Amino acid sequence: MRQFATGEDIAQFLDARELTDGHINNTYVLEARGTQVRRFVLQKINTFVFKRPEELMENIVRVTGYIRQRIATGAFPGQGTLTVFPTLGGKWFHIDAGGAYWRCYNYVENSYSLQSAGSERDAFCAGKAFGAFLRMLDGFPIGALHETIPDFHNTVKRYDALERAIAENAAGRREEVEAEIAFARARKADAGRLLALAGTPALPLRVTHNDTKLNNVLFDSETREPVCVVDLDTIMPGLSLYDYGDSLRFLGSTAAEDERELSKVRFSMPLFKAYTEGYLEAAADALTETEKGLLPFSIKLMTYECGMRFLTDYLNGDVYFRIHRPDDNLARCRTQFALAAEMEGRMGEMENFVKEMT
Repeated sequence: MRQFATGEDIAQFLDARELTDGHINNTYVLEARGTQVRRFVLQKINTFVFKRPEELMENIVRVTGYIRQRIATGAFPGQGTLTVFPTLGGKWFHIDAGGAYWRCYNYVENSYSLQSAGSERDAFCAGKAFGAFLRMLDGFPIGALHETIPDFHNTVKRYDALERAIAENAAGRREEVEAEIAFARARKADAGRLLALAGTPALPLRVTHNDTKLNNVLFDSETREPVCVVDLDTIMPGLSLYDYGDSLRFLGSTAAEDERELSKVRFSMPLFKAYTEGYLEAAADALTETEKGLLPFSIKLMTYECGMRFLTDYLNGDVYFRIHRPDDNLARCRTQFALAAEMEGRMGEMENFVKEMT
């Protein structure tokens, strides 16, 4: 912590605790006393996942700076963004003696995050948060962003990676996942549907978050309104549909991502409708007709893609996602595929709802 210029002369560290909700980085909340007691978020960047941490941090600093400028115009009341503290040497990360990369953020006080939507209002507000996030970054120069994880939402390449994992069977687990493999293969044709239009006027490239889970929105403890979108590691050029679809993949589920009892795993239509209302209220004017029409399909696609990623990691021996139990990635895969199957049965209803909204 003493490597970072936080604007506070720290005299004493009072407390430190690790946050274990995330799958990728090591995250700690530190409480320190200077002229006042403040909290900070200290993170060790996972450089196995993020091969170019310097570029990752450039993205975050540029995007948060741009959002801060947009907020200053008064056009986005109630919205905020993270502050990245530079090191004493002026860099946006510190490299320790072991070669690990560390960064420091402000801690957003009087806020909370949700692991699941407790109400339709929570879903509506989350939709507003990510819709506003898209709008605040409208006009950002796409060329100024690095692609920190190439082909992150390239579903065709995700499918190809799964087939390689199946063939290599590095962890010797193929026999126990034949049903999941068959499910993924049966939907191969879906993988390239968005990519065929990506970068065209119908489906333009935008600045996208690419990890729009509900727990990446901070809510104000008093008003319960969204105040900040966090976890910006995967900020890259992408499609608005990636963000919308992935958010409802997570938020729309009635069960935890690693739920073992699949009978508890359902896709909530009330939460889908509430989130979509909030999202379109904030972002509809910026979306093309093609983007709006593909909103329901994007939820299924992102769910299918995520299930393939969990299955791939399980077959490879759990080298990407953090696990707490040996079968975590398999459980995660199964919940995603169960959700995707239910979404297929509700696709017409979802499409009709979006048409009514737009």
